[in-house]
Amino acid sequence: MKIGTAIRNMGPAAKRDIILTCAQMAEKASLEHIWAVDHVAIPPDESEGSDGIWLDPLAVLSFFAAATSEIKIGVSVLVLPYRPPLLTAKWVASIQELSNERLLLGVGPGWMEAEYKILGVEKRKRGKLTDEVLDFLRTCFNSKDDVVNLNGQDFYFRPKPKCPPVYVGGMTEAALRRVVERGEGWMPVGLDPVKIKPLAAQLKVLSERAEKPIPKIMVLGSLPDDNSKAVDDLLECKELGVTDYIQASRYSRIEEFENIVARLTELKSQTEDSSIV
Repeated sequence: MKIGTAIRNMGPAAKRDIILTCAQMAEKASLEHIWAVDHVAIPPDESEGSDGIWLDPLAVLSFFAAATSEIKIGVSVLVLPYRPPLLTAKWVASIQELSNERLLLGVGPGWMEAEYKILGVEKRKRGKLTDEVLDFLRTCFNSKDDVVNLNGQDFYFRPKPKCPPVYVGGMTEAALRRVVERGEGWMPVGLDPVKIKPLAAQLKVLSERAEKPIPKIMVLGSLPDDNSKAVDDLLECKELGVTDYIQASRYSRIEEFENIVARLTELKSQTEDSSIV
């Protein structure tokens, strides 16, 4: 199983030097990928753990691209209704170009009512808006001669690197259908193996009905503190078809992140040594 880690783009760890050191540390340790999280405007009653400090994930991905050379970089998940489709497509293409096509694109409709209100976007339309942005992204990256039409006007979509793989978040049936219809993979957040199992089975059924390959499963979560239990969870996830696990941990200092990376490296080694394949 491939193991990655979220790098905090929020709270006291959201500092240039900390992010730079953590990104390079994860790459040196041969973790598979590093991730940023998406929030734009946090109300005071939702600011626990961040104090309202959030760096834009797309800017952070650009920073990751410059700070590293081989490790994959991703966002989990980019809330697609928050941004205009063309600006999102331009950001995605630019990061993909600057990172030498290392981008992993986690996407979803979001959940925070207050954030939707702040941005002036109707939350009840989030599913439709998410689908529209995903469809527009495909239009841009699949454009003939790099020409796209928007609002009756042709324009060049350049640069046009390879479209990054899209991992769709969400646990509802609508979300799983979106995975099958518009994504390369599914990205559940905060689920343990017990909760993943029935949803993975449902995803398989939907894929078979659509006569499409079963999507990859990439989990963003927090492993148990006990290493033995953490290994068990990873192996159970592996048996369920999970290909990647992204550890989300709280830390504020580089030394704390160093311990996280050391632990993930050990857990990765233990799961690779297991007889379960």
